[in-house]
Amino acid sequence: MAQKAGKGDGKGKGKLRSSKTKGGEGGGGDADDYEAWMRSRQLLKPDDQLDLTEAELGEEITKALTPTNTNIVRNLVVYSFKEGEFVLAPLPGNTVTLISFAGNSLHVDSEEARRQIEESDEIGYPLPMPNYTVVEQREVEAGDGEEGEGEEDEDDGGAKSQKDDGGEEEEVEEEDDEEGKGTEGDEGEGEGEGAPRDDEETGGGARAVAVSSKKRKLINQFNYCERAALTYTNPKRNVDTQTIPPPRSQYGANVLQWVIYDSYLENFAEQQKDGGKKDDRKRGMRAKKFRDKTAIAEQLNKKYLKCWQILERMINQNIYDDIAHDYRYWEDPADEFRDGEGNLLPLWKFQYDKTKKMNVTDILFNPSYYDLFAVCFGSHDFMKQTNEGYLCLFTVKNPSFPDYIIQTDSGVMCCDIHRTYPFLAVIGLYDGNVAVYNLREDCKEPLYVSKGVNCKHAECVWQIRWGPDMPDGEVNFFSVSSDGRVFNWILMQNKLWVTSIITLYRDNTIVDGPDGTKVSLKSGGSCIQFHPVDPKIFLVGTECGFIYKCSTSFSSKYLMTYMAHNMSVYRIDFNRFNSNIFVSCSGDWRVKVWEDMRADPLFIFDLGAAVGDVKWAPYSSTVFAAVTTEGKVHVFDLNVNKYKAICVQAVVPKRKNKLTRLAFNEKLAFIVVGDEKGVTTSLKLSPNLRMMVKPPKKQLYLDQNTLQISKLEKLLSLVRELPEGAVIQDAATTVKS
Repeated sequence: MAQKAGKGDGKGKGKLRSSKTKGGEGGGGDADDYEAWMRSRQLLKPDDQLDLTEAELGEEITKALTPTNTNIVRNLVVYSFKEGEFVLAPLPGNTVTLISFAGNSLHVDSEEARRQIEESDEIGYPLPMPNYTVVEQREVEAGDGEEGEGEEDEDDGGAKSQKDDGGEEEEVEEEDDEEGKGTEGDEGEGEGEGAPRDDEETGGGARAVAVSSKKRKLINQFNYCERAALTYTNPKRNVDTQTIPPPRSQYGANVLQWVIYDSYLENFAEQQKDGGKKDDRKRGMRAKKFRDKTAIAEQLNKKYLKCWQILERMINQNIYDDIAHDYRYWEDPADEFRDGEGNLLPLWKFQYDKTKKMNVTDILFNPSYYDLFAVCFGSHDFMKQTNEGYLCLFTVKNPSFPDYIIQTDSGVMCCDIHRTYPFLAVIGLYDGNVAVYNLREDCKEPLYVSKGVNCKHAECVWQIRWGPDMPDGEVNFFSVSSDGRVFNWILMQNKLWVTSIITLYRDNTIVDGPDGTKVSLKSGGSCIQFHPVDPKIFLVGTECGFIYKCSTSFSSKYLMTYMAHNMSVYRIDFNRFNSNIFVSCSGDWRVKVWEDMRADPLFIFDLGAAVGDVKWAPYSSTVFAAVTTEGKVHVFDLNVNKYKAICVQAVVPKRKNKLTRLAFNEKLAFIVVGDEKGVTTSLKLSPNLRMMVKPPKKQLYLDQNTLQISKLEKLLSLVRELPEGAVIQDAATTVKS
């Protein structure tokens, strides 16, 4: 009722105002101050708080607290090597020990303390124990039962026993002074004789009185120690030796390519100066071997080449860090909204300063190192041939400069790298010669080179391929040229041994020669591709548009002749999952998919421009890509669309540049394409261009290779089942530029 009255009328406010005025602290309050004070005293109730009844508010909820730890695993088992089976692990206790240390104090009334006191009384001096017990002093009772005859003192004038009487304190002090004179003697003799001992064997309970007239003095048990421990121990000393500090220097700069080049030249010049100043005999003998500047440069390059390469790769990877992440992890999220279409992401561009005006004539990935690929530089213009050619091996770890450079006197038109020996590279030149280089050794001089008029091709070598090793272990390769011949080259000990495999003649084309004799017309070879399963079978594309199926066992007759194209066949490639399927491209704008021993093609595509190269994808049985002279890359997936490409993307401008060659990476989903300006561009495939086959729910055990083969067979079955007399029509649509 008092609270209601205080809130309802103004009396409470007046009292509050008057109290503030009297105190002098508020300086005189008013109604606003009271309302602000009341608002601060009110309880704030959340909007979502439950409204409980009086019964629910008065309900008591019992909570039982137990020492059981619920986090302890109750059924934990461990393997017992003794029992040879799993046994239950003992449960840990509920008590957690925070600190624990051993003490040396005993209670005076404990059994252990009593036993130690009795033992010390028997021998007359405290036991030499490391943890001696602290006990109370005991009075030594005399045999006649009189008190005060035996007194207890501490060592070195320690604590003195005192009596309540003031007169007795003086007597005790005098006795202590007399005893202080013989303290040293008493301590020495205390260990021997004169120590009182308890007679435990008598059973009467009486203690024997010490015969010695001197009173036994108890030793301070806190400072007790053996005399052997009183030996002086010399303290350890730290001996510091001061030496001349090594010379130091601070250097900081931005390490770039031209900085590396300048430091290389400075180091080379310093070594030349130092070599000229030193007249030592040993160094003089070594200097005679390296007088030539080129020899000194080669030795220096061999010593520092690996270090420079590692440093250069680190710098380039830091510069192109964003591209390096896209190279491995890029996934285009827009492919989810494209209906079976994809795109290509440009990555690095690889080029060499001396090959800017040359054409990329061939591209090939190293079979052992998936990030290393070879690029051939020459010219496809027969009227503008250069006096030099290059074979450069680039790596994605260093896009700025090739790792290996091979220079030749003629344009390099093709190359191949051995699968078993990835350091052996063979090249075909525009002048008809072939050469073999060992990349582990000097790349300036070839390991083997063709010599003479009869031991070379008469015209340009268009393609070259390593063959399987001979029965005797000799390494060999095959080459095809515009002169219409296919040669087999064998690497002997000191020279190349050449054998003519086949001469390409046209079928039923015998004409009269100048002298009236019958002459068969030759067909110039433009490409060659060996069967992936049977190494004796190979396909040869010609400049007349024919594809001949040949064998290395005999050269008198073709196994099969395909009327493939109307112009020169540029490239042929076998499917990775079905060796009976191959694809070809030509300058007549067409790309055709063929089946072995079938005269008509399975698929025909018109790309609207001359097709320079075509390759099957190594990861899918239905995906292949092609490049055209319009500067575009076409990617096909026959399983998605059998009539047109699912990706058509321009890489270079068509009026100024043309794409010539293409290569798929064997492990990662990206391709490299070359153009006529000597630039090689790498492109990453989007997810729609590299989709894998999902196994059915009942056949999850099938691997990807089996699924790819079945996918291709299902596709081919739709094409093979044709009505009688039907002919495959050219269903291709010309791509609008």
